[in-house]
Amino acid sequence: MAAGSDHGLKRIVWKRIKETIIADCRKSEVWKILILDPFTTKLLSSCCKMSDLMAEKITIVEDLYKSREPVPEMKAIYFMTPTAKCVDAFIADFKTKPKYKAAYVYFTDYCPDDLFNNMKLYCAKYIRVCKEINMSFMPQEAQVFTCDNPDAFKNIYSPKSQDKKKTLDTLADQLVTLCATLDEYPGVRYKKDSSMENAKILAELVDNKLAQHYELDDSGKKKGKTQAQLLIVERGLDPVSPILHELTYQAMAYDLVDIQNDTYTYKSKDGSEKQALLNEDDMLWVKLRHKHIAEVSEQIPKMVKEISASKKQPDGKITISNLAQMMKKMPAFRKQLTEKTVHLQLAEDCMKHFSNNVEKLCKAEQDLAVGSDVDGVKVKDPMRTLLPVLLHPYSTHDKIRAVLLYIFSLSGTTDENLSKLIQHVKIEDEREFILNWKELGVPIITTSFFSRKPTRRDRSQEEKYNLSRWTPVIKDVMEDAVENKLDTREWPHQSECPAAWNSSGAVSARQKHKASSQDERRSGARLIVFIIGGVTFSEMRCAYEVTQAVKSCEVIIGSSHILTPTSLLNDIKALSKGPMETFTIEERSNA
Repeated sequence: MAAGSDHGLKRIVWKRIKETIIADCRKSEVWKILILDPFTTKLLSSCCKMSDLMAEKITIVEDLYKSREPVPEMKAIYFMTPTAKCVDAFIADFKTKPKYKAAYVYFTDYCPDDLFNNMKLYCAKYIRVCKEINMSFMPQEAQVFTCDNPDAFKNIYSPKSQDKKKTLDTLADQLVTLCATLDEYPGVRYKKDSSMENAKILAELVDNKLAQHYELDDSGKKKGKTQAQLLIVERGLDPVSPILHELTYQAMAYDLVDIQNDTYTYKSKDGSEKQALLNEDDMLWVKLRHKHIAEVSEQIPKMVKEISASKKQPDGKITISNLAQMMKKMPAFRKQLTEKTVHLQLAEDCMKHFSNNVEKLCKAEQDLAVGSDVDGVKVKDPMRTLLPVLLHPYSTHDKIRAVLLYIFSLSGTTDENLSKLIQHVKIEDEREFILNWKELGVPIITTSFFSRKPTRRDRSQEEKYNLSRWTPVIKDVMEDAVENKLDTREWPHQSECPAAWNSSGAVSARQKHKASSQDERRSGARLIVFIIGGVTFSEMRCAYEVTQAVKSCEVIIGSSHILTPTSLLNDIKALSKGPMETFTIEERSNA
């Protein structure tokens, strides 16, 4: 199961929308209006284009919350979240004077009875269809989903939060709709943690809601467990990966370059400002995003040369037919060149930051994270690794990241030592960047120096780059899960996993293997990993790498939202603030 748009999450979501909403519309030949709320607008634009909708006889797409001209002769499709705000806006369209001839209503999730009854009360005679299609997650990439809820971090981890229970409940509902869309009924497991309960609570909620959802399916039969496993972990399991400077293309670009809503803004040769969308429609992005920046910088210029060379005529003769052939190819050439120019520019931007300061930082960061240097010699005194970083004029932001890696490497430091570090970095007024990690269950201040660090897989044979020796913890977890090596004491089963995930026949995630009976049974199986508190780009990459290595099992990873080091540090700092006070790194540097 290779990653790709054919069987990626976006493809599956669009197929499901076509089978439900679009299939109902096809029954009547007339053109229709599609009305969306902010969430469903984002959902649809992630998996289809306007031309796809036009092909299905949808002529206009409108915003549910904006005032719209009535079109009484047309039928309207409402695709919306089952919230009071959406339902009120819907009722307003029909209550006094109907805006449309009829309404086909589709909810992303279960609609509470009170809202449904309200709709019936005012609009019953206009509603032709009312369905819940179980799809309240966002397909981000072929193997990545989010719940489109960055606020979940604050709601779950802030000591002042009133919404923790409600947020976990909503995340559980969204996870159930993911499983339903994939037609999976997975066994659920979570990472046990003495100091944090969120993974356990979410696992219980998801398991109960899955059981309710699959109690009786349409055929009146109970659905049994499928060949899938869902693992739930908390952000605190691996605080290192979101803080390190990553040198693979996608992770590096989102960390160092200002990319907003997946849009990269750059200046072209003529000085005009251009924008490029970094998504899976750009096949070059898909091909390059998980590669190391050294490979990317080498490959793109070669590609540009190849295209330019292929445009030139080999024999130098210019005939009319040659010209005609070239003219036909021009749009394709232009598209290919544009794609490559974008990545040439983006890779250059990344390299500029890298050679300015990131390169020097990376060695210290890797030594602190891995606990040994390039030659495998153990780092005995992490302070000696950290000091050169603190004495160099790096940005405060980069120094905070290095201090955190130092503290993580020791599993906490003393109060006195921390105060010295905070003075050194000059963040006396903003010590929350460091102290608030305790809310995630990450030890920051400790009294004992003897802490047991979890053993990691030996990857010394896999290391290709000295400045990229760290591997996210979640990759170990994925490989252990696929090889049936997860310890049940650390990873309790919330519910029984199907046989393929329980027997002793293990599949190695790293060796090329012959298909065992275990492997065949699990062919097409899915491992779904959900991280509470945000997922990083490097962890997303791991899902593709493990899938690629194992072939028989597809790994899908998701979270409430996707993190960058800057966004996570701002969220961490804001945990001790009240609901309305936030202050970001950018604002601080401008202040």
